[in-house]
Amino acid sequence: MIRLAFTIAALAAFALSARAEDRSVLLNCKAFVERASKDANAASEAELTRCRQVIREWALRDARTTVDEHGKPLR
Repeated sequence: MIRLAFTIAALAAFALSARAEDRSVLLNCKAFVERASKDANAASEAELTRCRQVIREWALRDARTTVDEHGKPLR
């Protein structure tokens, strides 16, 4: 019983930490990567890596989505 409770608590904590980011994070990251491509000294490698990962995750998420952010069908 304790093991089950622990497992449920761990899954809940993981789900909360992995919540979807707001689309504004994606837009900020796209702008950041664009600025960094123009000025190599403007960005840290860690921040660039994080933003590139955010962009990849959004691309994968959007590829699996059948509706836009307003609920209208894409196809």
